[in-house]
Amino acid sequence: MDQTKASKYSHAGVDIDKGNEFVSRIKGLVAETHGRGVLNDIGGFSGMFAIGNAGYEDPVLISSTDGVGTKLNVAILCNKHDTIGIDLVAMCVNDVVVSGAKPLFFLDYFAVSRLDLDVATEVVRGIAQGCKISGCALIGGETAEMPGLYQPGDYDLAGFVVGIGERNGIIDGSDIRVGNKIIGLASSGLHSNGYSLVRKIVFEELGLGVNDQVAELGCTVGEELLKPTRIYVESVLKVLRNFTINGLIHNTGGGFIDNVPRILPGGCKAIIHAGSWDIPPVFPFLQKNGDVPEEEMYRTFNMGIGMMALVPENEVEDIMQQFTALGETPFLIGEIVAGAGDDEERVVIEGL
Repeated sequence: MDQTKASKYSHAGVDIDKGNEFVSRIKGLVAETHGRGVLNDIGGFSGMFAIGNAGYEDPVLISSTDGVGTKLNVAILCNKHDTIGIDLVAMCVNDVVVSGAKPLFFLDYFAVSRLDLDVATEVVRGIAQGCKISGCALIGGETAEMPGLYQPGDYDLAGFVVGIGERNGIIDGSDIRVGNKIIGLASSGLHSNGYSLVRKIVFEELGLGVNDQVAELGCTVGEELLKPTRIYVESVLKVLRNFTINGLIHNTGGGFIDNVPRILPGGCKAIIHAGSWDIPPVFPFLQKNGDVPEEEMYRTFNMGIGMMALVPENEVEDIMQQFTALGETPFLIGEIVAGAGDDEERVVIEGL
């Protein structure tokens, strides 16, 4: 290799040697997520995963991709990068489990102005932790240095997951019926949605810093805003083995107003009973200090419910008991009723 050209590339902002050192640093973290389906180590041109028999008669691969939005800005402000990767995995795996799929493998995309080995390693540490929580393998990714596109110190993340499910076991909402009840599973807080509004209220309008203690929250601003997104994969898959779930909703951007109608079949309407679950203090704090209308709160944030399961009425009690035994905090938050035409609201939040 012409060392002069290599030096010029480094001076332009892309350090190949540092990239190679990064791969070396994270190999152990990545390997901890691997099971028997993984066929190769990271560092190659692609990641390989053998589905094998897998015990499925008619397997379907189910995929999702997502990011964590401007929650990244908070991680950068706090100089705390070991949990944002959990958020990245959570946003993807929670999306595939609502179809009844088990996550198989995950890939990430990490883009930066100039690679900081310590920061990048911490980010991958979080991604690996999220993969272990959700039972999927981290089999590859892309690290891109792009000076001129990103400001120094900034970085961006995207995640990609592939899961597997039985064709006749896919949950798509078509089995939802009038009379089904809605069980909500508690979120860990904001998760990874609405952070542009959150940052405007907290940092611009209130003038708070990430290290400021907030009495209403019982912690610092940074600690509250960086609480990792809850991963529901293990508990949902275990409940699915024993009970009937007709529909699942990952309550992300768009909140109740936009997410619930996405799975409702024709002729069905969801009634959500506001006040039927415990709302974490961060939401009333934001609503009060940001003067946010209540309906907008329910359309922007999860309001304390990160996942919803639509189930037959006669199985509600048993399902809630198993979710509790699995470490979740379930609430009976609503039901499905008959809906009218297309012009009628598909979801009504009573009690606002």
